[in-house]
Amino acid sequence: MHAPVAFDDVAQELGLRASTVHPSEAHGCLCGALCARRDYSRGEWLDEIVPEDAEAAGSGAIAALFEETVGVLAGPDLAFQPLLPDDETALEQRVEALAAWCTGFLYGFGATGRADGWRPLPPDVTEVLADFANIAQAGAPGPDAVEEDENDYVQLVEFLRAAVQLVYEAPGAADPARRAPIPAD
Repeated sequence: MHAPVAFDDVAQELGLRASTVHPSEAHGCLCGALCARRDYSRGEWLDEIVPEDAEAAGSGAIAALFEETVGVLAGPDLAFQPLLPDDETALEQRVEALAAWCTGFLYGFGATGRADGWRPLPPDVTEVLADFANIAQAGAPGPDAVEEDENDYVQLVEFLRAAVQLVYEAPGAADPARRAPIPAD
């Protein structure tokens, strides 16, 4: 098994491509889009995160992140990890990245098509999306963050890991029938 793509490598490549998208937000966007539509392509994602340089971003850390994410989400091991700064990074920055990841997920999930006329999502998926919206609003802990704040962060990351797998595997979350227009009465 290979090492996962590093947050810093993605951040550096996004910077080189003059992207203004936070690395965690970019990964969240990808994950949300893949949860909503299994055929979401690398080109579509690159157009979202590096619109001025999408073709050049077809290799390197960004491309590797796409391939890794597709494989992990579809794999049997439940090994999904959101792209977040490492544990050595200040908690304030990690919480900011977690919020950005959730914002990206919600964007990616919603931007894969029109919401009007779709069949309702499964209740578990709706609940996860609401939870992600709340996490996206998370404020950074104060500079005197205590161990409890660190534990809360770890629990949120674990929740996020499980929730993404739940949404990805939920019947109807990416079901083409969900995208069929609801018949008019």
